[in-house]
Amino acid sequence: MTATTPLPGTDASYWMASTPDTDYPGAPEEASADVVVIGGGMAGLCTAWELVRRGRSVVVLEAGRVAGDVTCHTTAKVSALHTLRYAALRDTQGRRAAAQYATSQQEAVRGIERLAVELGVDCQWERTDAYTYATDPGRVGALRAEATAAADAGLDATFVAETELPFPVAGAVRVGRQAQFHPRRFLLALAEGIVARGGRVYERSRVTGLREGSPCRVTTEDGAVVRARHVAVPTHYPVFDRALMFARLEPTRELVLAATLPAEQAPRGTYITLDDGTRSVRTAPWPDGRRLLIVTGEKFTPGTGDGNAGDGEDGTGAASERYPRLADWLRQHFPAAEITHRWAAQDNASTDGLPYIGPFHPGTRNVYVATGFGGWGMSSGALAGTLLADLIAGERPEHAGLYDPRRLYPLREAGPLLCQQATVARHFVGDRLRLASADDVAAVAPGTGALVRVGAGRCAVYRAQDGTVHAVSARCIHLGCLVRFNDAEHTWECPCHGSRFAVDGSVFQGPAVPPAGAAPGAGRPGRRRVRGRR
Repeated sequence: MTATTPLPGTDASYWMASTPDTDYPGAPEEASADVVVIGGGMAGLCTAWELVRRGRSVVVLEAGRVAGDVTCHTTAKVSALHTLRYAALRDTQGRRAAAQYATSQQEAVRGIERLAVELGVDCQWERTDAYTYATDPGRVGALRAEATAAADAGLDATFVAETELPFPVAGAVRVGRQAQFHPRRFLLALAEGIVARGGRVYERSRVTGLREGSPCRVTTEDGAVVRARHVAVPTHYPVFDRALMFARLEPTRELVLAATLPAEQAPRGTYITLDDGTRSVRTAPWPDGRRLLIVTGEKFTPGTGDGNAGDGEDGTGAASERYPRLADWLRQHFPAAEITHRWAAQDNASTDGLPYIGPFHPGTRNVYVATGFGGWGMSSGALAGTLLADLIAGERPEHAGLYDPRRLYPLREAGPLLCQQATVARHFVGDRLRLASADDVAAVAPGTGALVRVGAGRCAVYRAQDGTVHAVSARCIHLGCLVRFNDAEHTWECPCHGSRFAVDGSVFQGPAVPPAGAAPGAGRPGRRRVRGRR
């Protein structure tokens, strides 16, 4: 697959393409509030809403545009059924923990619905059944166990042998009365509601510094300073490493295709399977009466597919090779579908499978975090908003301990934790020894990127279609791992903790942040001069 091979659909999230841009101001030089919320996605805006609703003064600081990053690239299922979560949770932490998880997640689903009604927003809210299915008969036992555990936890869960999907399944867990919606329509209305209640929302205000104290002091890359008694950090991946949370989070990236489909052929439920490298299916309303089929899959770790070498370390190929595979699967099962959009989603999973929502680290009294949603950021984001607001108010709900980021279960987490750190170590050391590089800039073809040897080091070089060369340091500014090129999205990605950069080195996605006090746009691995023929 070459860089010039056409990929299916328009390179844009449907949620973004179907909604207007936002235009909130940047943060002023000085501001103060009861609470600063860092991040304007699902978890951040739900947190801000809960706080202003309770009479707190709130400042929201968003690095880019409100609802313009992770949330607008999700598939937007709103469900308490999270693949095979309940049987594992029951077996490791007991029935009470499983029941707390089910109750809190289901209440989050209901909470989003209530809030959409209160805001009066048409966010295409649809109640529907949710399914975790398998085509492999060997997984039926696990599905039956999950259905039993989910039902015992309080969900309307059953095992079924048939679904409305246009292909046979070995079995599925079905949970009734779940939902799906248009996430950006919802969040744009939520941001307006926050401002209407006195909250302040600032865009293009990337946070680069946090000093804990009384009050806390938050600084942005533009030099703005906001002081507040409490700080919430629901930024998808924490932008500060003081809790060493990066050691307990595993980033994953998935590709998404959207296609129009005759309404009579469209599944009404939401579906996900762990087979075939994960496949997720849902539909949404489309203007002409058809439905928009949204299919997700081809899960991989950011930075593990090399656009020039052709094979990722998982053996499934470069990013541009994954889209055609997903498109083939979509067309095989839904032959009448016409692909319209493509994008990618990224999330982080914790070492024990549960989100981290609560105090940022053991020593803090007034800084809180929400992360590790494991692909279920709609219900978990709404849950985080309520739980963080409760904790800031001095309340501690029954399920707070289940999500507390300070928890650590050495026996249960040792395996995943060691595996994650071994992967990081392999990239940090091994990539410097074996990662393929070009010997000269001239070897980098138009529309591609490669690591080019510069003395004893490497430089990340991208050549645009017009021949213009962009060169930055190949070292991620987070912890120094070498980035790799994503040839489908034309980005540099860090395989250690999932940071993503534009070809000019500017930060797309954390945990990397520009150095404190840097000028706007300086948050990049580092500009480098390289020599080579155009």
